[in-house]
Amino acid sequence: MTERLDAQIAFLNEADRLKSVVRGTTLCDASRRENSAEHSWHLSLYALVLADQAGPEVDIDRVIRMLILHDLVEIDAGDTPIFATYDAADVAAREQKAADRIFGLLPDDIARDLRGIWEEFEAAETPAAQFAKSLDRFQPPMQNLRSGGGSWVDYDVRFQDVEQKVGAKIAIGAPALWDYARGLIVDWFTRNNRG
Repeated sequence: MTERLDAQIAFLNEADRLKSVVRGTTLCDASRRENSAEHSWHLSLYALVLADQAGPEVDIDRVIRMLILHDLVEIDAGDTPIFATYDAADVAAREQKAADRIFGLLPDDIARDLRGIWEEFEAAETPAAQFAKSLDRFQPPMQNLRSGGGSWVDYDVRFQDVEQKVGAKIAIGAPALWDYARGLIVDWFTRNNRG
């Protein structure tokens, strides 16, 4: 019993490090960049509030589990801003290695369960994972709109970049959210002469 609890607490203590991983997106008030733990919490809240945007086959509780877990690998791998230049294969390899270590802290039964949820999110093949991925792509633009452009300004992003890297992912699991976001984003890029 003590050994199992020791492992569970070790994992939870390690997960606390996610609070120190700074992301490319600012808070809505633009006062600072958010950390990955805040992002995960905010996405979980998005799932609760926007559950009516999910298809009938989507299990929102499973989506929330995915969103709580999806960025834990950033403890080791760091955040990779979507508009930055990076080697996708290298990022994927670093995240797999991080998943091995971080989920490996847990007792085997919990590790298998949580790692499976993380892998489901990464594969984005189930309706729950597709909706979770959509929310993961939807939240940052909502914050960028609120903060005066945020990472779009920092990375000199154009609307076509947003449509390709963000819009396509949102549309797969939550097409109405992309329809909503697209209009707001086009308006922002037009008003700010950023094509």
